[in-house]
Formats: sequence, structure tokens, C-alpha cells
Amino acid sequence: MADSIARSLAEDDPWGLATLGGKGANLVRLADAELPVPPFVIVPTAEYDAFVADHPGVRETLDAAVAAHAAGEITPEDASARIRSAFRAQPPTDAQRARLAGVLERLNLDAHAVAVRSSATAEDLPDLSFAGQQDTYLEVRGLDDVVARIVDAWASLWTERAIAYRARNDVGGTLSLAVVVQRMVDADVSGVLFTADPLTGQRSVTTIDAVEGLGEQLVSGQVTPENLRVDTASGRLLSRTPAPGRDRILSPAEASALTALGRRVAELDGVPQDIEWAIDGDRAWLLQARPITSLFPIPDGPATAVWMSFGAVQGMLEPITTLGRDILVRLLSSVPRLGGIEVDAATNPYLRPAAERLWLRLDRVLDGPLRPLAARFLPLVEPTAAAIVGTLLTERRPAGRRLPRPGVRVAAAMAGRVLPRVPVSLARPELTRANLDAAVTAYLDGLDTRLDAAARPDDPDARLLARVAAAREFARSAFPMLLPRFGPVIVPALAMLRRLQALAARSPLPDASALTLTILRAVPGNVTTTMDLDLWRAAQTIRRDPDARDALAGAEPAQLAARFRAGTLPPVAQDAVAGFLADYGMRGVAEIDLGTPRWREQPDAVFATLASYNALDDPSRAPDAVFARGEAAAGRAIETLASSLGRRDAAQLRFLAGRLRRLIGARETPKFAFVRGLGAVREALLASGDDLVAAGVLGERTDVVHLTLDELAALARGWRAASTDPAATRALVDARAAARAREARRVRVPVVLAGDGRAFFEGATGAPLGSPAGGSTRGAPDAPDAPGADTAGATLHGTGVSPGAAEGRVRIVRDPRLARLEPGDILVCAGTDPAWTPLFLTAGGLVTEVGGLMTHGSVVAREYGIPAVVGIPHVTRILKDGEPIRIDGTAGVILRAAPQNGPDPVS
Repeated sequence: MADSIARSLAEDDPWGLATLGGKGANLVRLADAELPVPPFVIVPTAEYDAFVADHPGVRETLDAAVAAHAAGEITPEDASARIRSAFRAQPPTDAQRARLAGVLERLNLDAHAVAVRSSATAEDLPDLSFAGQQDTYLEVRGLDDVVARIVDAWASLWTERAIAYRARNDVGGTLSLAVVVQRMVDADVSGVLFTADPLTGQRSVTTIDAVEGLGEQLVSGQVTPENLRVDTASGRLLSRTPAPGRDRILSPAEASALTALGRRVAELDGVPQDIEWAIDGDRAWLLQARPITSLFPIPDGPATAVWMSFGAVQGMLEPITTLGRDILVRLLSSVPRLGGIEVDAATNPYLRPAAERLWLRLDRVLDGPLRPLAARFLPLVEPTAAAIVGTLLTERRPAGRRLPRPGVRVAAAMAGRVLPRVPVSLARPELTRANLDAAVTAYLDGLDTRLDAAARPDDPDARLLARVAAAREFARSAFPMLLPRFGPVIVPALAMLRRLQALAARSPLPDASALTLTILRAVPGNVTTTMDLDLWRAAQTIRRDPDARDALAGAEPAQLAARFRAGTLPPVAQDAVAGFLADYGMRGVAEIDLGTPRWREQPDAVFATLASYNALDDPSRAPDAVFARGEAAAGRAIETLASSLGRRDAAQLRFLAGRLRRLIGARETPKFAFVRGLGAVREALLASGDDLVAAGVLGERTDVVHLTLDELAALARGWRAASTDPAATRALVDARAAARAREARRVRVPVVLAGDGRAFFEGATGAPLGSPAGGSTRGAPDAPDAPGADTAGATLHGTGVSPGAAEGRVRIVRDPRLARLEPGDILVCAGTDPAWTPLFLTAGGLVTEVGGLMTHGSVVAREYGIPAVVGIPHVTRILKDGEPIRIDGTAGVILRAAPQNGPDPVS
């Protein structure tokens, strides 16, 4: 039936979304697959368009209301009321009514009731379900009522829910709506089936909600259903939660049959499905099906895999560009070269993409003999992930005690290069630091030389190929060059830190743990701290010049950035900012992604920070004064701890603390080196982007970030020979840019993913990795309520990474380019990378959703002596902008002045 109906309505596009809408297109696929779908017809989108065209007043009202809502002049409720009233005031023309009657006669409306369901072109899509945004009408009888309900369904394209949903998800363009008219099933039992667990994400479990009679009472929330969880592969019933007052609604056999039906639908579309079903007698029917859009995608790999967010380690939860992921995977895949092993980045099983982000596979490491080492290291990097992984490991049986042979070779190679140098690091830490700095400088000079040579050919294709070759070589060689030189710095530094913590544990002092962290304040040679101090000096230079100071006072960062690019700032300000960007212009937000803009391209964040610095009137808050106090505090902490210990322990503590302070400042050097390299490669590839724009291959120079290195090389070889279609390339770029923009709107990003689909957003309740048994203070995976909060809502718990306490008002920042902190504000954000750290000089404290003791934000917070608490999932939604809080960076606790009601979204 579906085939003949669909083709009779739209010969030019019988199966397309533009004609049938999302729900209609899905039903046609189900019917084509001979799945049990009740008889239906589809009124195509052309009829909605005709209705609007036939009634000019409807179009005028619609356009005016949409424009007024977009301008913020009216609410979604007001816009909806105006538009829907206009629809309902007009009946279809006689010609349209005749067309509708011709389609509907196939359902024999005099004998059968029908359901009238919306099927919008932006509905039931793989990434946006629009579930519940438009209206459905049940038990409709007779032609007149069905036609009236069709008009109501058209009008429901503009419910207040749908208007708000489209605005929130940036759905624009031409909108239209088809209507599905489907024969009602005289249901004995009906309900909803999810082919994956919608709460945990587990793909191997089917969840079924069942009620007696029509399912609308379930969908509308009028009744509490029976809930069943079924093993999808076998059909075995795992659990049943009865409906109130009922022992059983579905039999195990019926649940198994529905599960098998759901599995067929999921296999047909290739993604987990949300299915409405009904049983009439002994026959099950599929009423509609849509993708489950709330599930977080999982990387390709076995169901037993455990994946950790690469972005969480880096303090960035944003999606990564195509080019950025390509470079990062190549960089990380080069590590085995230390053991003489070449790994294909495209097939590296330990690093895979999902949701436009990168994920590190941990289970192969954690199931083997490296588990104890991981138990010590992972909590320093990401304590939330460590807690989750610790719980997951209780479910697992170790796969074996031997390292894979390639792992043995890499570990042996690293040990052979690092361990002999450790004594030198302890005896002469400055020499070890100097060797690292010299190697980095020489390597980056070589990269600059290769990129300079790549810019010389007259042929733009030759330039692009040479630049791609330089980028590949950078990604292939950077880690093998750096790790053997960084190892003699970080390995003894981490070992000394752990030993200091052990010595502090022997101290009777109640604040011994905090004093250990204080030892790490204001360490010499931290490149990120040096950068922040250089920006402070630029601010002071500007402040001393009246013209420069007045130009920056009160001006918006974007305006100042535009003047800087035009060269029209007062000379002192122009030169001060130019000098800073000459050294640090390759930095930027999410800078580990080569595809993101750098400060040299968008200096807005630099000017926003300069404005915050100029608001510092208290000389004691000046960064140089803060740094000097930090050095003094570190010295006092060493002596205080030493004086509380016995003579031998005290001597050991003084020795280790001194060596640690002279080494640990290099913690930021590798990131700085990589970012310098990425900045140089980005600048070169953007220059080739200009060439590709001039050739008509790309629309904008920055489109190169949505292509891989191999794809860029193919463009150089192919577009002149017509083997590359510029239109196809631009379509690919647009699709990838849209996918990244879509992912950027995702509210929640898990820290850990299990290969079976479970998504963990916060520490689980079992024993954290590397901690004693007894559990974590964080909530359960994907907890729906405010995680990390106690029952009174007044206390939040995380991990203290920088000691001390501070009181101030919350300033939630999602983009440092838009931030203007007042002195003493508590900076609250999802995560930080070095581009955020200039804000620390103004902030009174730091709170983040992700991070650990050794992540960038924590290191710099300790440098400046501001208290910091990390690892509080969703804290940017729990706290309210402007609310007063007290932060304790020693205990990892945040005290709120009073219970708050719900999250407060802040730009």
C-alpha cells in the first residue's frame, strides 16, 4: 500500500524527506521492509505549501510572527498563538479538499477511525527527533473531521514547543509538514519500545513500556506503565517493574517478540530506535519509529571496550574539527615509533572518533599488568574518569598479565632512554630543563624551515603538497622527539611529588596535604605563567599611556580586535599587543585542535583579559606581586612541613621539594611546543586555503579545517585534472561544519564511554581507580539530578587541586573571548586549557567540570595561589551566575549561600 500511495503523491521524490516528512519517510521504509505497519496514507508537504499559498493572510501572519520572535519581540507562546489562529481561521479551498478526499478514500473513513499525525521535514531525524513538538489526533472519524485535523496538524508545525526547539537547535531554512493518516489499531496492549536503554545508553538492552489500551495515555504521562528490560540478542527477560495494581501486562513471549521486531527496525535504519507499538489480539503492529537522538554515539570497537574522553584530559569538551582530529590521531599514533613500530593512524584501535570528538581506549591497558601504574597516574590527570573506570573494572575479568609485544618494545625503549637520565635530573635539574628547551627550539626551527620552503614554489598545488608533507612529518616526528627528552623531567617529578605526599602523611599537621600543594606555587620556568605575566606587562604599558588607556576603556573586545587588525589603535597599545602576539599569537581556546582560531586571528580574548587587568586597582593583586608571594609561601610550606618531621624525613623533604620545584615548571613545555607547531602548520594550510578559494575549490580559507591531510593532498593532485568536483568538496565541507556545529550545542558530554553504549558523566559509586574501597563522593552514571550536590543543595563536592579558600560571586564563562571578570569573581567553566589562564590573574577561585591535579588549569591555579576545585560534573548548570559561594580548594568543597532552584544557563 505504501508504495502506490507514495508514488501517486510525489512521482519526482517518492521516498524523500522533503515530500513525506520525517515520520512519513520512516513509515514508508518500514512498510517497504514488510514490517507490520497499519494501513496509512501520506498527505505530502506540497499540500501544506498549497494551503499557505492559497491563503495570503496565513503567510503574512506567519512571516510576521517568525520575524518578531527571531528579533526577541514576542515569546514562542505569542508567535504560536498568532500563527495557529491564522491557520484555523481558514478552511482548505474546494480544490484542495477534493485532492485530500481522493487520497483519504483509500482508508475507508466511514468504517475505520484513524490517527492524524504530523510529519515535519525537521522531525524524526537521525540527530533531532522533535518528539512531542507537533500534535497527533486519535480516533478521528469521517472526512470532515479528518480534513479539519489535517489543518490542525499543519498548524502544529508552529506550536510554542516546536518554535523553541528549532531555535535552541538552530534549525532554520524552509519548513514544511506532511501528514500521516493511519488506520487506528484496536489495541489490547500498547506502548513504547527503545532498542537501547535510554537511561544508560546500553545498546544490548531493549526497554519496553506497556499499558492496556491505547498508548497515548502513556505518551501523555497519564498512567505509569509496566517496564521491562530485555536482552536484545536472546530475547531473555532481564527485569520487570509492574504497573501499579497489575501483576503483568506483557508475557515473556510477547516481550521477546516485540524485542525481535525492534531489532529488525534498528537493523533496517542502522541506529537504535524509539518505537510506538500496539498489540491487537495476537498481532503486533508498528505505529511509528524514530531514531533515539538522546544517546551519545560510541566509538567503533567491541562492546567490552572502555573509552575515556581525550578532551576531558585536555580541559576541552568541545567537538574537534576534522583536520584537528586527523593531526591529533597522527601525533598520538606516532608514539610506538619509539619502539620501532609503525602504527596506521587510520586504523589505530586505541584512538577513535565519536560525536566529533576523540576517545582513548583504556581497557587493553587496564586489563593487564599496567593497571597499578594507571591507578596511580589517572587520578592525577582526571579523577572523575578514574572513579568511573575503577567501578567498571569491578565488572571485568583481567584478560591476561602480559603486555602486548609492541607495548613491551615501546615501554622498554622509553625506559632505556629515560631512566639513565634520571640521576642527572636529580643532580642537575637545570641542565635537564635546558636540554629539553634546546631540543624543542631546534625542532620547531626545523619545522619553520620546512614550511618556509613549502611556501616558495610558484605553483599553488606544489605549495599545498609541500605544506601537507610538512604537516605529516610534524605529526609523525613530534612525539618521538619530545617524549625521550620530557621523560627525564616528568618521571622523577611525579615520583618526587608522590614521595612528598607520603612524607606529608607522616606529619602531625592537620594541613599537611595542603602544604604539599603549596610547595608547587610559583615554580620557575612555567611557560604558561610566563605568558600570563607578559600579558600583564603589556597591560601595564597600555595603562601608563593616556591615549592607549582611554582607547581600551569601556570598548568591546570585538571592536578593539577589529581596530588592532586595521592598525588603528594608539601606537602604544598597537605595539604592546603586537609584541605579545608575536610570542603567543599561536595560542587560543581549544588550541590543541589545529582547526580552531588562534589569538593572532581573533585577539578578542586578549583584549577582554586586558580589560580585566586594567580593573585591578589593588597593587597586591598584581601578578608579579602574586607570584612573589607564591614563592615565599612555597618556601614557608617546605620549612613548616620539614619542621614537623624527624631529621631524616625533613632532610629528604627539603631535598625533594627543591628538586621538584626546579623540574616541575617544565610541565607545560610539551603543550607549548605542540601548540607552537600546530600554529605554524595552521598558518601554512590557511595560506593554501586562500589558493583553493582563488581556484574556486573552497568557499572560505578556513574550510581547510573540515578536510583531512589526505583530502587536501587529493585536492592538490585532482582539481585541475577535473578528478575532484569542487561542488562535492564544498558540500562535504558544509556537512562536516554543520555536524561540528550540531555537536557544539550538545549540553552533556560524558567523561567515559563503555563499548556497550553506557555513557558516564560523573564518578560512579564504586571504588575509584587507585583509591581504597568505599566509593566516590560523586553520583551514579548519568544521574538526572544535580550531580555532586548534597540533599540540601548547599554543598558541592569535587577534587581540591589548589589549596586555600575564597569567597566571591560565581561568574560562569563558556567562552573566554566573551569574559570580563571582576576582581575576586569565582571563575566557573567546563574546563580550561592554557588560553584560559590569563583570566586566573583576576579570578578569586576556579571551579571546573573536568580536570585533575596535573591538568593545565590546576597547575596554573597553584602557581597563582587561587583555590581550585575540579571534577564537578554539570557545575556550569548547577550554579547560578552571580550567586555568592565559598570555595575550599583544600577539601574540594563548594559552599553555596542558600539552596538554589535549578540550573541557570549562561552564555
